[in-house]
Amino acid sequence: MEIAHKLNILAHIITGAIALLLGIIALTAIKGGKTHNKTGRYFLKLIAIVIATSLMGVFIFGRNTFLLVITVLSGYVSFSGYRVLLLKSNIPKKIDILASVVSLLVLGYFLYYFKSIGMIWSPIVIYSTVGALLFVITYDFLKYLIPIGTYKKHRIWIYEHIYKMISAFSALLSAFSGTVLEKYQPHSQYIPSVLSMLLIIAFMVYVYKNGLKKIPK
Repeated sequence: MEIAHKLNILAHIITGAIALLLGIIALTAIKGGKTHNKTGRYFLKLIAIVIATSLMGVFIFGRNTFLLVITVLSGYVSFSGYRVLLLKSNIPKKIDILASVVSLLVLGYFLYYFKSIGMIWSPIVIYSTVGALLFVITYDFLKYLIPIGTYKKHRIWIYEHIYKMISAFSALLSAFSGTVLEKYQPHSQYIPSVLSMLLIIAFMVYVYKNGLKKIPK
């Protein structure tokens, strides 16, 4: 079992590191271009492996349970960010609603678990991660109230995609830096999130002013 656990950790680290590199390439490439689209697809595939190995670490090997909420956050925003790019619409779909409900249930389990064992990680990391996930899920339910014509006319899906995919990259980066720079926690975990939020705002403002295809490398 110990060997299997080490192999799982190795797979998690390698795929996570490659996903970070691909994420950087996707962020710096021309949006909507061949490089951006290709690296984005591989980023999502690697994220899926990272999530699978994280879940194995929590439920099979009984390791860091806090990984559960980070995993759900990165998994949900990755899935939702891909779906919004695929659909470009806010028409409700069963699979999207199911993903939101399952994520809420997992989050509920996580909060119950923390209440039973007490706060053993930094509150700023816990509350910000839980809050980020709740924010996205809440928005995904409320966006169905936006008139479909308004949603498409103003291309709101573009801003959703920007927010969610950079959030997925941010969650991965925070988990990586928090692990590698463990002695600098909680700063090594929340600073990447702050920087990523600034990046999200910058991209949204640029797209709003200049349009999607004018984003340079």
